[in-house]
Amino acid sequence: MQEISRRGLLLGGLAVVGTGALAACSNAPGTTRTNFAAPARLRPLAGQRVVQHQLTAKATSLDLGGTTVDTWAFGDTAPGPLIRATAGDLLRIRVDNQLPTDTSVHWHGIALRNIADGVPGLTQDPIAAGSSYLYEFTAPDPGTYFYHPHVGVQLDRGLYAPLVIDDPHEPGNYDLEWVVVLDDWIDGTGRTPDDVLADLTAASGDSSDSMGGMDMGHMSMGGNPPFGDAGDVTYPHYLINGRVPTAPDTLCAKPGQRVRLRIINSGSDTIFTVALGGHRLTVTHTDGFPVQPHETGALYIGMGERYDATVTLGDGVFPLVAVPYGKEGQAMALLRTSSGAAPAATVHPAELDGPILEGAELLPAEASRLSSREPDSNQMVHLSGQMMPYRWAINGAPYGKNDPLLVNGGDRVRLQMMNMTQMTHPMHIHGHTFALPSGLRKDTVLVKPMSALAVDLQADNPGNWMTHCHNIYHAEAGMMISLNYRS
Repeated sequence: MQEISRRGLLLGGLAVVGTGALAACSNAPGTTRTNFAAPARLRPLAGQRVVQHQLTAKATSLDLGGTTVDTWAFGDTAPGPLIRATAGDLLRIRVDNQLPTDTSVHWHGIALRNIADGVPGLTQDPIAAGSSYLYEFTAPDPGTYFYHPHVGVQLDRGLYAPLVIDDPHEPGNYDLEWVVVLDDWIDGTGRTPDDVLADLTAASGDSSDSMGGMDMGHMSMGGNPPFGDAGDVTYPHYLINGRVPTAPDTLCAKPGQRVRLRIINSGSDTIFTVALGGHRLTVTHTDGFPVQPHETGALYIGMGERYDATVTLGDGVFPLVAVPYGKEGQAMALLRTSSGAAPAATVHPAELDGPILEGAELLPAEASRLSSREPDSNQMVHLSGQMMPYRWAINGAPYGKNDPLLVNGGDRVRLQMMNMTQMTHPMHIHGHTFALPSGLRKDTVLVKPMSALAVDLQADNPGNWMTHCHNIYHAEAGMMISLNYRS
């Protein structure tokens, strides 16, 4: 087909919202104060362990490995502090907001009580500058999760960190564990995420114009397999555990040791391809749920997704790389089991040239399947959008103008996700997991360009819950919708 720019293409039903869409989004429920009641304090059940943490969100300077940036973070590190608990524990986490603006914390992937979900205007008032907020919730399911703000594009700063919920019954057949947090980084490099969003939303005219920090390339209507257009932002740095590839984070181990990797994509606009040079990875979990073990040389991971994998280490120094899909550059860390020179920051492991696992190909472990049941209701989740002007929508309108998805408690709900754009959207549902047609359980899934995907959700956690694209720029420009339980 004739090559055209996706930036100038109007896709799906977004045309109905007109030129006022973005302004409406800025006044949507997710950004307004509604005077929520203070959450009721939770008392531990008999024998329930209480895990307590204090988080401070503040402005700080970070060394990414020879590159110093001014940013916002939890404390003075990015990623922020690991929070670890065991399934069934009661978590009490007080967040002190020392930022110059409102913030919140969302506990990504946890099926927690609604009041603790961290979405201002939907589950709580924002945490005002200079104030604090106590999150209390029980973590019911083991898995690899992470936490981050749900205000504006704050996720694209340093405000993210891993959250690991251990399984008390897991045998733990590995010698070491390494949490691997991937990120795309622009804050403090002469631009902030808010600058990027402002440029995206202000962009107009010839779509071939370069606007610094924005990927203004062209594509064919068929897209670039498998995920179509790669993203909207060109980043100067890609990180693993807060380090650039020229000064990588390093895991030291012994040859023959078995390592569990917990891989988290905290990026805001980037799908990564992950590979460990000279090794095969055995994927064991996705979004916290066990899968039938699947061996691969490399795997894709979308924004908000998590994968656990095990690997038996060879003898030497090996690059663990995360290559941004459709973009230039890469992130790298090192696995070192003996002396020897580290590979170059631009190393290209051969595993990247072989078959690459897409998460939807995985099969669920029997224990993680939803019970077999026909859906009680069907809900359409129609994804649409355009680049110029920069607006994204669900069911024909941006968040704040679209009607919530209404469900009944106890129902099995089928969500018919239909992507009418040339971009892949990592769709995330708060407070729940869902099952793909294969039975695979997830809370974040990549919905490919011009495609449909039906997922089944058990409505067993009452409240009003956000459903959105985890490309933070798409979400902030309107690609969100509320999933509300009927009274």
